[in-house]
Amino acid sequence: MDIKNINPEQIEAEQLYKELGLSDEEYKLIKEKMNRHPNYTETSIFSVMWSEHCSYKSSKPLLRKFPTKGEHVLQGPGEGAGVVDIGDNQAVVFKIESHNSPSAVEPFEGSATGVGGIVRDVFSMGAKPIAAMNSLRFGNLTSERTGWLFAEAIRGIASYGNVIGVPTVGGEVQFDESYKENPLVNAMVVGLVNHDDVQKGIAAGVGNTVIYAGGSTGRDGIHGATFSSDVVEGDKDNTSAVAIGDPHIGKKLIDACLEVIHSEALVGIQDMGAAGLTSSASEMASKAGTGIEMNLDLVPQREDNMDAYEIMLSESQERMLLVVKKGQEQEILDVFKKHDVEAVAIGEVIEEQLFRIKQHGQVWAEIPVDALTEDAPVYNLPTREAAYFKEFKAMENSVPAVENHQEMLRKLLQQPTIASKEWAYKQFDTEAQSNTIAGPGADAAIVRIEGTDKAIAITTDCNSRYIYLDPEVGGKIAVAEAARNIVSSGAKPLAITDGLNYGNPTNPEVYWQMEKSIDGISEACLALGTPVISGNVSMYNQSEGEAIMPTPIIGMVGLLETTNDLTPNHFQQADDAIYLIGETSAEFGGSELQNILEGSYSGKAPVINLEVEAKRQKQLLEAIGQGLVESAHDLSEGGLGVALAESVFNEKGLGAKVELTGDPTTALFSESQSRFIVTVKNENKARFEQLVDQATQIGVVTDNEKLTVNVEDQQIIDEHVEQINKLWKEAIPNLLKSEA
Repeated sequence: MDIKNINPEQIEAEQLYKELGLSDEEYKLIKEKMNRHPNYTETSIFSVMWSEHCSYKSSKPLLRKFPTKGEHVLQGPGEGAGVVDIGDNQAVVFKIESHNSPSAVEPFEGSATGVGGIVRDVFSMGAKPIAAMNSLRFGNLTSERTGWLFAEAIRGIASYGNVIGVPTVGGEVQFDESYKENPLVNAMVVGLVNHDDVQKGIAAGVGNTVIYAGGSTGRDGIHGATFSSDVVEGDKDNTSAVAIGDPHIGKKLIDACLEVIHSEALVGIQDMGAAGLTSSASEMASKAGTGIEMNLDLVPQREDNMDAYEIMLSESQERMLLVVKKGQEQEILDVFKKHDVEAVAIGEVIEEQLFRIKQHGQVWAEIPVDALTEDAPVYNLPTREAAYFKEFKAMENSVPAVENHQEMLRKLLQQPTIASKEWAYKQFDTEAQSNTIAGPGADAAIVRIEGTDKAIAITTDCNSRYIYLDPEVGGKIAVAEAARNIVSSGAKPLAITDGLNYGNPTNPEVYWQMEKSIDGISEACLALGTPVISGNVSMYNQSEGEAIMPTPIIGMVGLLETTNDLTPNHFQQADDAIYLIGETSAEFGGSELQNILEGSYSGKAPVINLEVEAKRQKQLLEAIGQGLVESAHDLSEGGLGVALAESVFNEKGLGAKVELTGDPTTALFSESQSRFIVTVKNENKARFEQLVDQATQIGVVTDNEKLTVNVEDQQIIDEHVEQINKLWKEAIPNLLKSEA
């Protein structure tokens, strides 16, 4: 499209703004703010900045509910990533972001650029990226397309993370038909920074210079933000909206920016993420109360004859925007040159609070800065309780019929959501930087803070089935389970980042799911002392008219004051006592057992008492701190039976002999909350039992490589560890082979 030949009145007359994702009301509002008809470039700039992806126009009223302050929080939401103090003048910087729509179209590039984008968010804060995580959702692995999406997304994550030298230390993958056409690819990165080096994305100081650094600008990713704010239909070609990453440039950019942050010449720095040059420049100016003027003739371009519209909306990767003190530009440019990264001055900070874009001697956009950011429309969308909710709440908790518990345990261990994810994580470089203490497969990944005895624990988690059944309760569980992963490793939970993935928010029932799950997340964060410091919202995740299950991913970071507290999630030696902490009830709504038996989810989500949850986590952490716990593992999908099996999958030649009471199906496969299994040396049992309430010894670790479970003196499981471990490890590779 030749925008030079589209006059502003034509945009309104032919309603071209609708093709850009703007409504009639929004276009009218733009005209009021501009006091004239906007041209095509200006209309396009508004369309990306007012997209759901950039403005959070539908989610802002709900996001304000999150608790965002705490004793450790140095920077909450509003910058590239959140910052949390870990003592000794050090802080961790972290955030999670989705790259769902691009990954549904081009899973390799979509997932790779997802990693690249979140890495830039972290180092733009002045932090060295030290660990990456992911949280992924795909359809059932019985379809050829799902197998391709999964394999390509994993390949994309590995290709980017491995090249830039940031270890991918863990994550989680779940599979459900809900995600068949719309996979979720959420990437999380954690960085380390000294308090004095924390940066912000501001364009302060009239007359200061705007510098562009990194890869050149092409026509890839144009309107990516708008594309990610709409439903992705399978019959549309959206490949042009998917940006292409280059991790080799990305690595150089990390090194250059981490050197630049030590220069007194630097005023502000921000990643060119969604909406590219448009969002970074306008947001930096708005935060500083200034304006920016840019000459696009100076922007490095890798394609010929790019116009202002294309340059401003491109989401080409590996690009940063910096504001530098006037007269000190060369110092910054020299750093980038040293690292073989292109960097050029493209504009300046101006006093007028305007976003002014020039090209070929002509002004192509002149927009009040706050009109793009602070004054973007905010919608309080209608909400309606989901039709199924009352029906599910009225259902009685019943115990499913399981005739052969040993066979059912085997089936559960082979469910892709539960099965080993080694096929995926063996493609990742988990040991880069040489500080990974516990990597993929642990309840939480553990990364040493170099030069200290401290370490951080990192996890991502969310059971979307519970949130579908009861969004508020499910939201609480998502935070509590993430915290249990952190506590099981011996670390104290500090804060969370959230990746909020939902369907179309204009559907009142979807908006209700979001509202209620945010209520639950907020309540759990307050109860567990884990404020929300950053996050991302991804809506319109659906296809063929059906929304995905609501999936607010919780990324959590915790602190180990000393690595002596590091606690493995596998049994460690024979003769240790096995304890179950917590109570078990008949709770199968949203469970993996229900999935196997019925292929759908109904009933009540498991009950959670946040006061009890907080108390148990505190007591277990205290017991770990006193050296009383040999191993700890939280109970989640598949219940106690799966947790016991996972606890002996560690090549130590161990097994377990367990004695349970009550109904065998409930005892083994219920997914009741706030539960752990831990092992304790015999000489520490008395002290442990004094310290931890509701801890019941259920068995002993053996050295015979057998898992045996008796319920009411009747043996219902008698398995060789090697055999069930083989089933668990080979389940996903076998499914992928069958689709090859």
